[in-house]
Amino acid sequence: MVELFRKKYAPPGTAPGTLQPLLLAPGTVAHCIVYGTDGAWHESHGAPVDLNTARNAGQVTWWHFAGQPEVSELRQLGEALGLHPLALEDVMNHGQRPKLDDYDDHLFAILGCLTQRGDQLDVDDFALFLGDDFVLSVYQGADDIFASVRSRLTDPAGRLRRSGADRLAHALMDAVVDHAFPVLETLGERIEELELDLLDHPGPSALRDMHLLKRELLLIRRAVWPARDVLAHLSRGDARLVGEQTRIYFGDIYDHSAQIIELVESYRDMLAGMLDVYLSSISNRQNEVMKVLTVIATIFIPLTFLVGVYGMNFSVNQHSPWAMPELRWDYGYPVLWLVMIAAAVGMLAFFKRRRWF
Repeated sequence: MVELFRKKYAPPGTAPGTLQPLLLAPGTVAHCIVYGTDGAWHESHGAPVDLNTARNAGQVTWWHFAGQPEVSELRQLGEALGLHPLALEDVMNHGQRPKLDDYDDHLFAILGCLTQRGDQLDVDDFALFLGDDFVLSVYQGADDIFASVRSRLTDPAGRLRRSGADRLAHALMDAVVDHAFPVLETLGERIEELELDLLDHPGPSALRDMHLLKRELLLIRRAVWPARDVLAHLSRGDARLVGEQTRIYFGDIYDHSAQIIELVESYRDMLAGMLDVYLSSISNRQNEVMKVLTVIATIFIPLTFLVGVYGMNFSVNQHSPWAMPELRWDYGYPVLWLVMIAAAVGMLAFFKRRRWF
């Protein structure tokens, strides 16, 4: 099953920038990581109370929420970091369209992360704030997709550990975009299996699977297509907080997003062709059925005529010039059968010679 994008709106008339919690918010795991080129490293669960202490000079602070953050925590961080209230409101509202907002002292980006959970395809929101020395990220999915990023930060000699906040933002967005490739690989395998099954057993179940795959591709397209514009903006150098070297790496993510879009469009073309094959297969099956029925009906037309003629029970009066002499034959009945069988066999031979079946 798949659920298309449904944005969770605030009630009509709500003031812009109002933070409202979800009625059914998932469990939240928050942690804070402080690191720097001098080898400093500190990780704690929960947002730190003293934000000024966490934001030491020359160090990068990363706050991450896995799940829906509490309104109080998000408001506290927003006030301390000077985050725009409209951006904070977008964090609390699910189903946002991927976008990038460039404020005076920080960037705000939203991407959709594709996740396959069994038969369910989901798009989890990922929001990111980028400042000079901090990154605030909110991932509203249940999977830990940033474990590799944390492991890279634990290496003091690693390139990510010795870079600024913009490289951390790149690593997080790269993990979100690349998370779509396993989903597309699974989707491609399903399309190939459906294509083989469609050639052998076209039926209502295959049509249902095709429509389900089309809905999933539409969901992926709506999540990935706007993200390409976000990544293009970051790779062109329009964002002040993204360094020149980091823009090159954002260009690599942009290439990945373009590749994902190409795969999605290829899959959509394949499904469109499979739908044509399905309709052609159904039409051919109907033609075959109609051809068999036509042959049967055509064969029985002369047989019905003969049976009808000799089933009229005319008088066998010998004095009538119009009497039916065959009714008085000793072998009239078997002769009639032989005539009907010969007519049926002859028509079948004629149809086969003309390659009508």
